[in-house]
Amino acid sequence: MTLNQLIFRNIKKNLKHYYVYIFALVFSVGLYFSFVTLQFDPALDDATGGVKGAAAIKSGSILLIVIVSIFLLYANNLFIKRRSKEIGLFQLIGMTKGTVFRILSVENFVLYIGSLLVGIFLGFSMSRLLMIILFKVTGVTDVATLRFSLEAMLQTIVVFAVIYVLILIMNALFIKRQSILSLFSVTTVAQQRVQKVTTFQAFIGVVGILLISFGYYLSTRLFSGAILGEYLFLTMVVILASVVIGTYLFYKGSVSFIFNLIRKRKGGYLNVNDVLSLSSIMFRMKSNSFLLMIITTLSALSIALLSLSYISYYSVEKTVERTIPTDFTIPNTERAAEFTQALEKENVAYTETATDLLTSPVDLSQVLSILGEVPGDQSYSNTRMIVMSEKTVKKVDVEENEVLFINSDSVMEKFMKFQADKQVIFQGEEHSYDLTFKGVENLVILPTRITYAFPVAVVDDQVFQRMLVDKDSSFTSEFTEYHGVNINNKNQLEIANAIFNELEINVWAGHESKYEERINQKQSVGITMFIVGFLGLAFLITSGCILYFKQMDESEDEKSNYTILRKLGFTQSDLLKGIQKKQLFNFGIPLVVGLLHSYFAVKSGWFLFGTEMLTPMIIVMFIYTALYSIFGLLSVINYKRVIKDSL
Repeated sequence: MTLNQLIFRNIKKNLKHYYVYIFALVFSVGLYFSFVTLQFDPALDDATGGVKGAAAIKSGSILLIVIVSIFLLYANNLFIKRRSKEIGLFQLIGMTKGTVFRILSVENFVLYIGSLLVGIFLGFSMSRLLMIILFKVTGVTDVATLRFSLEAMLQTIVVFAVIYVLILIMNALFIKRQSILSLFSVTTVAQQRVQKVTTFQAFIGVVGILLISFGYYLSTRLFSGAILGEYLFLTMVVILASVVIGTYLFYKGSVSFIFNLIRKRKGGYLNVNDVLSLSSIMFRMKSNSFLLMIITTLSALSIALLSLSYISYYSVEKTVERTIPTDFTIPNTERAAEFTQALEKENVAYTETATDLLTSPVDLSQVLSILGEVPGDQSYSNTRMIVMSEKTVKKVDVEENEVLFINSDSVMEKFMKFQADKQVIFQGEEHSYDLTFKGVENLVILPTRITYAFPVAVVDDQVFQRMLVDKDSSFTSEFTEYHGVNINNKNQLEIANAIFNELEINVWAGHESKYEERINQKQSVGITMFIVGFLGLAFLITSGCILYFKQMDESEDEKSNYTILRKLGFTQSDLLKGIQKKQLFNFGIPLVVGLLHSYFAVKSGWFLFGTEMLTPMIIVMFIYTALYSIFGLLSVINYKRVIKDSL
């Protein structure tokens, strides 16, 4: 038999092992090619705003290379270990390690080329779907067409050629380091088993749970006054270390310890379901602790990033409404008149709101504190605020000796605390105005670009007129007036926005269009959500596949146990019930822990990204859980096949 015939027969004979490897290759190539195709698609400029969008796609493709590389190297490592006895037999009949390496390299090359072609075809088919999704989330109305990119194909071939070289290096090192004897025992020593739960294991299990709980507690206090500022970065490092180490110890000891307590409560009377589920997990969880820690931590990171990006996307409308209260902001009388005259020529009906703005020096030391600081800090004694008359605001009632704050930014509210019934002192050129602070009203009148996200003071009209006459002439301010224009018929917003841009009003500081800002934010946040979502999906599938491959490996190792149980009279249905419980724990524990990690991560700083947390986060978690559960079902199906073949 020639070497080529041997290679062909090996490929044919090992298809039951190869199909997992082929799936990993085809999936990875298709995933990468479809994503990179977007980078070279001309329509990307419309969806992402040009250079920034292309740079974001390119950065995402680099992260995708890392995910795909780790996935393929792990799949190859699992595959070559499953063939260790075959490699040992080749050497036993006289083949050199170099010859065995050449056989494996040629087999890998044949599979690689075939998988690369199939993967590129599938990736090309998926690229249009991805473009449709990208257009949808960024609000682009263009038609997504199917384009084959030679640049994307060349880049894909280069990337996977490098990964192929890494796989060859891994295989060469594996064959070189293993003796013939060790090759016949690789699969038997691959899984470290723990025969009983020791006191030390119980101790580190408890420590793991305490560390995770400590990390959760710190995350809830992350933006509190106690640890903000110079301790913020240190606290974030402590949270990360505490949760990661705690997760590792949780898998190393906590799971076995908890399941051992459950087993002891049964008094030693274990049915076949308990043996196949609780006992199996107890004895295997420790050896898989590092892998499970990585999967759980990265799953939590994926879910958290997906949730935060979707929170930003979900909150775009509310965020724009709050930061730009009118359709068009024009803090200049001449340009406002120019714009409204142009609207009248085009028969666009509008409503205009005009008001004078006074920016005054103010002493807030008695009322303002930053996250728990004691009021009275002199650093707030000489700041500036925009002051408006209650006559302009209309929706509030302020006495002559009072002041009310409006236009408070939702993010700044988390950091700034105001103490009611204390004095706010405004400084004029000749007089000061000592007013009693009555609180903060949830009312938005001015856009954020004019207020710089700082509250606006509302005073009695008579006080405002005196302050206007008495304003400090040496004190200059950028904005002295505000004109807000609302379009009555929202269907004419696009026409009005075109006029706004044609007159080049948008080039001046503080002049902005809500319509355009909404589009810009949707594009910016949309492309971020798309990339994070795609990478999250890639990691979800790769981590799910890794757990599935691990279960395939374990099912082959335990096949002899199923043979014994079947001979003792247990039916396939009896064994399958225990396997279902086992897979519920194997896939459920990392999922639940990952969801908890992500919940506390998102909860600690979600307000920096949007206006609502629960709905977007629940949607992301539900989708992630549903997709993740598919791999658990596939694992049960695989075990069902192994149990059926065991007798």
